[in-house]
Amino acid sequence: MAELAGLEDPKVRAVNERHGDDHGVNLGRLRALAKRLRTQQELARQLWATHDTAAGLLAVLVCRPKEFGRDELDAMVREARAPKVHDWFVNYVVKKSPYAEELRLSWSADPDPVVASAGWALTTERVAKKPEGLDLGGLLDTVEAEMKDAPDRLQWAMNHCLARIGIDHAEYRARAIDIGERLEVLKDYPTPPGCTSPFAPVWIAELVRRKQG
Repeated sequence: MAELAGLEDPKVRAVNERHGDDHGVNLGRLRALAKRLRTQQELARQLWATHDTAAGLLAVLVCRPKEFGRDELDAMVREARAPKVHDWFVNYVVKKSPYAEELRLSWSADPDPVVASAGWALTTERVAKKPEGLDLGGLLDTVEAEMKDAPDRLQWAMNHCLARIGIDHAEYRARAIDIGERLEVLKDYPTPPGCTSPFAPVWIAELVRRKQG
């Protein structure tokens, strides 16, 4: 913890806090520290238990994802309130867990929108990599009915799923684009030069163009 505190940079913190992440550690330095520490499951649990954002990120990098139990993962996702910790936890830990599918189903229906966003992130992973058995039309129905009024984090996750369906599944592409155009979610999102807009119709068109390129 003292070493993490020594990596704190006020300028980095100022940038991160605009995105809801209360830490000031350069992520390159954090990854270098994790590489030096290597995998240490007990240390990861101790770091996570501090509820410090930088420590949580480091915990994700040094843990063994498959050693966490289902209930442990469920408790952890509810503790991961900083967006970056939540994102890393879902992508680097839960997606590698044998409980990922069980948690996807449970979390998607959770009344906590941040937990539900984790369920949608896992669903997006399946849409892209293992869509067999998914009701893609049903997912589009839910997005169409709920995304417009969803809280920010959940809305972002649902929008990502909408875009992924349109990108990866040609038979649903027209409907996905139509939903995006009618709901106009993230249509005016500020997008830096050279980056792709998260507005689903633009996102779908650009990635399809690259795939067909």
